[in-house]
Amino acid sequence: MPAFDSAQAQSSVFDALLAAARTHGLKKPILEDQERSPLSYLDLIRGAFALGRKISGFTKKGERVGVMLPSSVGGVVTFFALHAFGRIPTMLNFTAGIRNLKAACDLAGVRTVLTSHRFVEQGKLHDLIDALEDKAHVVYLEDVRKTVGLADKLFAAAAGAVPKQFRTYVSPSEPGVILFTSGSFGAPRGVVLSNANLVANCRQINQHIPLDTNWVFFNPLPIFHVFGLTGGALLPILTGLKTVQYPSPLHIKQIPPLVKDTKANVLFATDTFINQYARSAAADELSGLTFVVCGAEKVREETHNLITEKFGPIPLLEGYGATECSPVIAVNKPGDNRRGTVGGLLPGIETRLEPVQGIPGGGKLLVRGPNVMAGYLRPDGGIDPPEGGWHDTGDVVSLSDDNWIRILGRVKRFAKIGGEMVSLTAAEDLAAAVWPDCRHAVVALPDPKKGERLVLVTDRRDAEPSPLLSHAQQIGAPELAVPRKIIRVPEIPVLGTGKTDYVALQRIVDAEIQRAA
Repeated sequence: MPAFDSAQAQSSVFDALLAAARTHGLKKPILEDQERSPLSYLDLIRGAFALGRKISGFTKKGERVGVMLPSSVGGVVTFFALHAFGRIPTMLNFTAGIRNLKAACDLAGVRTVLTSHRFVEQGKLHDLIDALEDKAHVVYLEDVRKTVGLADKLFAAAAGAVPKQFRTYVSPSEPGVILFTSGSFGAPRGVVLSNANLVANCRQINQHIPLDTNWVFFNPLPIFHVFGLTGGALLPILTGLKTVQYPSPLHIKQIPPLVKDTKANVLFATDTFINQYARSAAADELSGLTFVVCGAEKVREETHNLITEKFGPIPLLEGYGATECSPVIAVNKPGDNRRGTVGGLLPGIETRLEPVQGIPGGGKLLVRGPNVMAGYLRPDGGIDPPEGGWHDTGDVVSLSDDNWIRILGRVKRFAKIGGEMVSLTAAEDLAAAVWPDCRHAVVALPDPKKGERLVLVTDRRDAEPSPLLSHAQQIGAPELAVPRKIIRVPEIPVLGTGKTDYVALQRIVDAEIQRAA
């Protein structure tokens, strides 16, 4: 594979959109949602200028403007509208709860939040809006659109004809988006990704997996999450592919028929969601896919097999990333899909493995490259850049000779039991192998005798330790990795991104232990 040319990524996001429009044709349909009214590049550019001009009337250049919208045409147009006038989209996770949402606005200094009446009504988000109105001015896009007059339309038409003369110049190094980490293990952090970070990651992915511009992407993942934003929205639009946005990955029965109707080639999902789509779908509803890209959580063997048995040899390409890396670090390829790995390292990324005591065969992964963030937000509004450009992923991995990555666990997802380091992820894998149709999560609790002990939380109603122990013995896994305490729950808590919510999970375990005491 040729070396990655970082100079190609030295562009603002909006200028990358204009370049894509020139390359692929202004009239090419590029964006639609469940309303099925596609926009061309020219429509998207004009829409961004018309809406952006209105937003610029009540915001300032460089202002961090909150965006609380679903994956939709409106959400994507709003993102580019802010870029056209030099504002910084600050993507708010409406599933994070009032406390986290207010904390995010405080941290980023958000004074204006863009949302929509329809979205608030359908999502029953009135309590969130009431809480946000104490922090910021909430603006509804339907109200903004009502004020678009003839002068705005003439402006948008002129700007669409010569967009570089109308757009606000933004340096590639300036912030392109502010996102908040998922909060899987604690309070979310504000991550600043530059324009160049976002453009670079799109270029890196396209070099790693050359994308056919005739393909259609289907993205039901939220654009407040970097996987949905970069992979599901920016990557196709900046590369010349049409993307179909869908407002919620939780609509299990509605999504498979739409995948078929939109003639989608590439679907973005997590293991949890694609497993549910596959069980709900008719045999012909997913069979037209070229491949599925899965991130945010480990893809189970059972999910791979389910897809193959029901829809044929459609590769589930497991990938790996982090909000701080725009996000993609590695991903499998359609022609080289190695189960149990998270794929090959993208071009242009350097790696460093630091030894972790008690964990042989791998090390903590640090990465550096053009997609690594500008830095974390500080409470005073400043940005803390990663030291030396290196981002510490916190993940323990092994690297093959050709830079294929296998995740061994997170540093904080290991327990020390009787002096041995035990992977909580490996313990979860044991449960998944014994009960593949169910969801499982493992946490560690202090233990006065052994240091720590493992607790399995599962939605398997008859789960007992003995089948886990038998399976561990069969495969030669250490008995220390077998949880002896099991808590059965109706469902495993997940975040809006599909990841297991370990913060909520810990609360469940603590409450159960207190009740039993």
